[in-house]
Amino acid sequence: MPTVVVVGAQWGDEAKGKVVDCLAQDADMVVRYGGGSNAGHTVRFDGREFKLHLIPSGIFRPQVTSIIASGVVVDPQVLVEEIRALQADGVSVDNLKVSARAHVVMPYHRLLDALEEKQRGSAQIGTTCRGIGPAYADKAARKGIRMADLRHPERFAAVLRSALEEKSRLLKLVYDADCPALEEVWGEYEQFLPVLRPLITDTDPLVYSAVKSGKRVVFEGAQGTLLDLDHGTYPYVTSSHPISGGACVGTGIGPTHIDAVIGVAKAYTTRVGSGAFPTELPNETGNYLRERGREYGTTTGRPRRCGWLDTVLLRYSAQVNGLTAFAMTLLDVLSGLETVQICRAYRLPDGQVVEQFPSDSVVLQQCEPVYEQLPGWKEEIADVRRWDELPEEAKRYVQRVEELTGVPVAMVSVGPMRTQTFWRHNVLEDAPVRSLKELARRQALP
Repeated sequence: MPTVVVVGAQWGDEAKGKVVDCLAQDADMVVRYGGGSNAGHTVRFDGREFKLHLIPSGIFRPQVTSIIASGVVVDPQVLVEEIRALQADGVSVDNLKVSARAHVVMPYHRLLDALEEKQRGSAQIGTTCRGIGPAYADKAARKGIRMADLRHPERFAAVLRSALEEKSRLLKLVYDADCPALEEVWGEYEQFLPVLRPLITDTDPLVYSAVKSGKRVVFEGAQGTLLDLDHGTYPYVTSSHPISGGACVGTGIGPTHIDAVIGVAKAYTTRVGSGAFPTELPNETGNYLRERGREYGTTTGRPRRCGWLDTVLLRYSAQVNGLTAFAMTLLDVLSGLETVQICRAYRLPDGQVVEQFPSDSVVLQQCEPVYEQLPGWKEEIADVRRWDELPEEAKRYVQRVEELTGVPVAMVSVGPMRTQTFWRHNVLEDAPVRSLKELARRQALP
C-alpha cells in the first residue's frame, strides 16, 4: 500500500474513520493532519462503538503509530478524556504521538467561539462552539499556545498569563463577559500535563522517516472538502484545510510523497449547519435517509440535513483533491427506495444549465439540481461482502457515479462494521489509478 491521503469528499460526516480503520489494517502509521475536536469519527468493531474527535482512527491497530500532527488544534481536555476512555476499554495508546508544533485550544477559545456565534444572530454559521476557529485565529495571528509550551511549566505559565491579559480586555470590551482567571485555567490544565507530556514530540521527522523508508502511511483528514477554508462554501466552512493539500501543510510532507488520494463520499449527501445545499430534501425522503443512515452528528448530536447524491459537488471535490478514487459509504441506506436520483448539473435562475461547481456561495444558493432518475432496489444489502453480490440496480447506481465523476469507486461500504466494507478495485497497488480510462486499460491487460 502506498502513502495515502483520506479526505471527506462532501461536507464531512462521510464515515472517513471507518475507511481509515480499514486501510490501517495494512498500515504502519496513521496521521491526523488537521482540524480539532469539532470533528468526529465513529469506528465500530468487536461489537463496540468508539467516537473519536482527536485521536487517529488507526489507534485500534496495535502495530500502527498514531500521530496528531502540527496542523491539528488540540483541546487537552478532550484528548485526555479520549485517552482514558480508550484505556478503560482495553485499547492501548502506547503508540500515540502528538506534535510539539500543534496549537492548543484554551478555555477562552471556547468562550469566544460561543459568544461570536451568538452575536451572528440569524446568520449563524453552525459552529460546534469547541473553540476551533478562535484557536486557529490565534495561530494565524502568531499568538497561540503550542503543545511544546506544555512541556515547560514556566514557559506555559508565561504565555498563558500574556494570553489571558489580552483575552480579558477583549471579552470585557466587546462582549461584556469575564475571562477565566489564571489560577482557574492553570488548575484545569495542570491535571492534563502528566498524561500529555510523554506524548509530545517532534512528529515531522517521524512521518518523513516513515515515508522515505517505504512504510505504509495513511493521512487522515477531518471534516470535508466543501468545508475547506479556501475552497469550501465560504463563510459556512471550518477554519482549517480538510482537502488533500492540507495533509502536506499539516504534517510537513511534500506533495511528491503522496501516492494516492481517496475521497470518501456517502451514497447520498448530508450537511450540518447552515449554508447552501442544492440537493437537500426537506421532506419524507430526506427523513428516510436521516433515520436509516442514523444521520446525527458524532460531536454535537445535531440532525444532519439530507439529500440526493450531488455529482457536481463530487467532480469539484475530485478536482480540488486530485482524487485517485472514491470510497462510497452507506450504500445500504438507499435500499427500499423505488427510485433513486443523482444530481448531474445545476440550473441557474436564468435557465442556464452548468456542470461546474460555483465559487460564489450566493450563486450556489440559487442553483436548482438537474436530476437523472435510476431504479432503486428493494433488497437489504447489509450482508453483502463482494461487489458481484450486490443487486444489479445498486451496481448500476455506483457505475453511474463513476461515469458522471470520471473517478473510479474503489471501495464500497454497506454498513458500519469493518466487515461491511469491501474493495471493488484495488487502486492502491503499484502506481495509483487516476481515471476510469486508466483503470479500464489496466484491466484489459493480459
